[in-house]
Amino acid sequence: MTPEDFAALLTPEGLALLDSLRDYDPAQELAVATRLRREHPAGLVSAALGQARLRQRAVAKFGAEDAFRMFFTPGGGEMATRASVASYRAERLAALGVRSLADLCCGIGGDALALARLGIRVLAVDHDPLTVAVARANAEALGLADLIEVREADVTEVDVSGYDAVFIDPARRGGRGRIFDPESYSPPLSWAVETARTAKYAAIKIAPGIPHEAVPEEAEAEWISDQGDVKEAVLWFGTAPGTVRATLLPGPRELHTTDPLPDPQAGPVGRWLYEPDGAVIRAHLVAEVAEQLDGRLIDPTIAYITADALRATPYATAYEITDVLPFGLKKLKALLRERGVGILTVKKRGSAVEPEELRKKVKPQGPNSATVFLTRVAGAPSMLIGSPAAAPAATPGQ
Repeated sequence: MTPEDFAALLTPEGLALLDSLRDYDPAQELAVATRLRREHPAGLVSAALGQARLRQRAVAKFGAEDAFRMFFTPGGGEMATRASVASYRAERLAALGVRSLADLCCGIGGDALALARLGIRVLAVDHDPLTVAVARANAEALGLADLIEVREADVTEVDVSGYDAVFIDPARRGGRGRIFDPESYSPPLSWAVETARTAKYAAIKIAPGIPHEAVPEEAEAEWISDQGDVKEAVLWFGTAPGTVRATLLPGPRELHTTDPLPDPQAGPVGRWLYEPDGAVIRAHLVAEVAEQLDGRLIDPTIAYITADALRATPYATAYEITDVLPFGLKKLKALLRERGVGILTVKKRGSAVEPEELRKKVKPQGPNSATVFLTRVAGAPSMLIGSPAAAPAATPGQ
């Protein structure tokens, strides 16, 4: 889609056409396109159909109310911050007293929208003309244009000195996919850090897999998950230097420390197995959760916690374990057949076996369900079989 194609979508004809496609079935696209091209220019129809598909995909990230009013680029919706995460971050910045912010590498404007909804004045900057046009259209569409200035510029040349805070979301994808070297981000992480150091408050969005040793000493490092899925990591400046934090949404529920505990000891598998939230694992806070649970690891290198008692925690999912077996497909298949297990959930950590591969080989059949963990216990390839625990409710905010 070119800027000209996008501009056509913003005309009364384009907007009306796009609204008419809200519930269209992409499987019927050829028939729909043929019909619409009898009444509208072919280029406009193609742009509207593409935008309609992007809106449908964006519902999971932005919610239907916003997604069907917003505009997207093919990669912009995928790379944009999930609305729940953007709202959480905006609330945290507002609580710090931030009233103005420079959003560098703003993309389609997901974070800028969340900030503006809290009354924060935003300068949203991106270098790509189409992305800038989309971000500006989103501010207009959601009634936030008075608070969001969208500017096409090289972010490394923008003066941010007049703003209370800076938010930087470097591009972490290239022509060959994800970029893992922080210095290959666009702009590089080193530039982002130096810029963050000039602001009263700053936040840099980074990949969750960043090595802990790459975190600057004066930064707070936060890993965020939403409904159990790790979404991103953030380096905060001006908040809590040296803190590592795992934030779980919805909630938020937060686990943090400036003095992480040493790795917990490993020991025999007990009745209960706890699978820590991914944000807890990424933040290296498994030991803190194990201490809360009076638990131990099943293996020194595996982030599964085991305990002899069931305790409520928002930071891990509990399973009741019925069997601990050496790894073996024949043995597993026979056990599942004996128990009539047809609904099999396969989880793995420290195993080379792929869940779908195992499921095909054991061919589960029957009315019952079970969860099998492919992992290591005291260094040996093992299978743990059980089911989700009916755990007591955790205290809100715990």
